[in-house]
Amino acid sequence: MKPDLFQAPDYYNLDELLTEEHKLVRNATRDWVKKEVSPIIEEYAQKAEFPNQIINGLAEIGAFGPYIPTEYGGAGLDQISYGLIMQEIERGDSGIRSTASVQSSLVMYPIWKYGTEVQRKKYLPKLASGEWMGCFGLTEPDHGSNPGGMTTNFKDKGDHYLLNGAKMWISNAPFAQVAVVWAKDESGRIHGLLVERGMEGFSTPETHNKWSLRASATGELIFDNVKVPKENILSNKSGLGAPLGCLDSARYGIAWGAIGAAMDCYDTALRYSKERTQFGKPIGQFQLQQKKLAEMITEITKAQLLTWRLGVLRNESKATSAQISMAKRNNVDMALNIAREARQILGGMGITGEYSIMRHMMNLESVITYEGTHDIHLLITGLDVTGLNAFK
Repeated sequence: MKPDLFQAPDYYNLDELLTEEHKLVRNATRDWVKKEVSPIIEEYAQKAEFPNQIINGLAEIGAFGPYIPTEYGGAGLDQISYGLIMQEIERGDSGIRSTASVQSSLVMYPIWKYGTEVQRKKYLPKLASGEWMGCFGLTEPDHGSNPGGMTTNFKDKGDHYLLNGAKMWISNAPFAQVAVVWAKDESGRIHGLLVERGMEGFSTPETHNKWSLRASATGELIFDNVKVPKENILSNKSGLGAPLGCLDSARYGIAWGAIGAAMDCYDTALRYSKERTQFGKPIGQFQLQQKKLAEMITEITKAQLLTWRLGVLRNESKATSAQISMAKRNNVDMALNIAREARQILGGMGITGEYSIMRHMMNLESVITYEGTHDIHLLITGLDVTGLNAFK
């Protein structure tokens, strides 16, 4: 087992922009990742299994609902703290960050923002502590980039709703106790429903044979005449804007998280370039390797500045969905390119589990697609700057 020697790059002294609380939160998460994630993650990725034993640790470092008010069990932190936690967790593994992102932004966030006070008090403390895990059902077998076309639906049966349909590519589904499910009512309006494990007709088959996010549990949500109590509807917001608001929060976290993966690949490649010798000198002394490393640190620094500014805007409730889309698209693309370049610096060693790079690269192939594909986010920016809708 190799020691985790990670040193975070900070080429523009961005730490000076962070508060002491920000740095304490980040450093605590970084230390936890080094101790609890790094030593086991390659093994779990190789065997395609989620390490359930880390759930309590994720809760203890505040990774579940860090910005949720303390009265509901959250840490009451700001948006930059949330981003830094996601950055450090994804530095360990994108799949582990996905687990925390879903719990925070796609399960706890809609219950907090769109739910009733009874729902908040019932679910949020259990989710914050990790006693319960949650998942988010939006994507369907035939509706990914066009969620508004969903066919999952529910009918009013007087004292309950009857839910039918299916969702797929759902992180946390195999072990989640509660699912935030988006479905259409009889008029075609989209609503969120809280579906609990054990409800008759509700099943969560696991998705196997993934080459990406192998240490993350992915599954389907199947609803076969599921009776959902009427008090389980998220009554404070409906329409497609409700799930998209959750995705804004999650995409913001991804923008930070991708930096963590990029930083890990860069740090690994930089260290290797100083240790590996060819033709009588370290390969880091060759111009082409320096070009790769110089471009990596430049792109990481640009992404750090982008997300920090976005975090300030989020704290001030000024960030737009389009600004979040830009950051998600840019940073994940940046991280994937850095993973590929870092793999080249390591040569054949870059494909082995002795180093983290190939695992990051495979994970990022999912991250660049989920919660809005690379191309969809490009068109969101295009719509925002031109006012012309390419989706119609």
